Amino acid sequence: MSDTDAWGRICTDMKSTIGKEAYQSWIDPLSLDRIDQGIAHFAAPTSFIGRWVDRNYGERIRTSFAREGYSVTRLNFSVNPAVQKAAPQPRSAPAAQVAAPQTGDEELPGSPLDPRFTFDSFVVGKPNELAHAAARRVAEGGEVAFNPLVLYGGVGLGKTHLMHAIAWKLQEDNPGFRVLYLSAEQFMYRFVQALRFRDTISFKQMFRSVDVLMVDDVQFIAGKDSTQEEFFHTFNALIDQNKQVIISADRAPGEIDGMEDRIKSRLQWGLVADIHPTDYELRLGILQAKLDTQRAQHPNVTIDPKVIDFLAHRISSNVRVLEGALTRLYAFASLVGRHIDLDMTHECLTDLLRASERKVTIEEIMRKVAEYYHLRMNDLMSARRARVVARPRQVAMYLAKTLTSKSLPEIGRKFGGRDHTTVIHAVKRVEELKQNDSQIADDVELLRRMLEA
Repeated sequence: MSDTDAWGRICTDMKSTIGKEAYQSWIDPLSLDRIDQGIAHFAAPTSFIGRWVDRNYGERIRTSFAREGYSVTRLNFSVNPAVQKAAPQPRSAPAAQVAAPQTGDEELPGSPLDPRFTFDSFVVGKPNELAHAAARRVAEGGEVAFNPLVLYGGVGLGKTHLMHAIAWKLQEDNPGFRVLYLSAEQFMYRFVQALRFRDTISFKQMFRSVDVLMVDDVQFIAGKDSTQEEFFHTFNALIDQNKQVIISADRAPGEIDGMEDRIKSRLQWGLVADIHPTDYELRLGILQAKLDTQRAQHPNVTIDPKVIDFLAHRISSNVRVLEGALTRLYAFASLVGRHIDLDMTHECLTDLLRASERKVTIEEIMRKVAEYYHLRMNDLMSARRARVVARPRQVAMYLAKTLTSKSLPEIGRKFGGRDHTTVIHAVKRVEELKQNDSQIADDVELLRRMLEA
């Protein structure tokens, strides 16, 4: 079996699962060069297409290679001019198409929408409830409540999911709506193309004639003066027409370096909703939701519930990585005919677990907790049992257990040579208090964010 034969079968499968339009836009332009040491090397017509495929279809492609018997842990894309000449220009998914003017013979479409990213599949928790509620409100259409809507947060926290969900809902409820969704990079690419072909008029007509404009990852136009200029005028034109604008970014508008002040100001006109890093409960909910899909695809594979708890605790930075870890486990278990337990999880996810290894030290935790509660670090290591010291000490032990990979005896030794059973008691006590004492819950969450920042 050759690498290209395997890739051919994967392409056939993806064409049927992601749809013809999306396949032609993103997968068909790729050419597999080779698979070497766990890396699948592709030639892509542009670096943008390579990045987009890796972000949106990377885990699916790696899982498909696993089914073909290949252990692919990473995708690598290089730009090949020959592929670029042969590749078709990306076309948007049917639900996101806009009746647009032409630039030369080329339509100016948006990015395709992922059918998986709907409101029904979005797991809501405390860190994302405001962003979700705002997205729902905008998706209802009707009178514009706040304009623009800006969703911001770190990588893999659900911004793109919510953007797609809004677009799907708007199209479903308003078939005649012209909803245009695309990344900031694609906005810039289309603008540069319009300049190149000396047809900026068609570009302006295209982007200013939509009912809803959605731009993902707007931070990528920072520092691009001409693109920012055009984005500013497009933004103003749509707002003046009372057309909805929805933006996502990886940080608050005011914190985007290289972004013009006038754009920062405009982005803060409406509602700015932060998507916080996921907490344990939300990650657990996401994994539980993902389990239903995996069980349907792999009915003969069983999984130890401890694995779900382990993943929710261990992989905390990125939802896509978290979901991808579960997908990889099921694919591997299906191939080798094994039950998914903790041993297999460590064996299969070595690279992910190593990458997600927490770098926070116990000393940093003790220092931050002492500062937070206005204590000295020596107090946390002392024999004092007064509640004013004992409770912060328990919180520090709990954070040491959840934010580091240190063993219970190691943690105990750091806190004045205490026994590991003392650490176990502290962890259980803080977990109980988090359920019943909102102040403790808030303290622990704030300290965790401060330490992981």
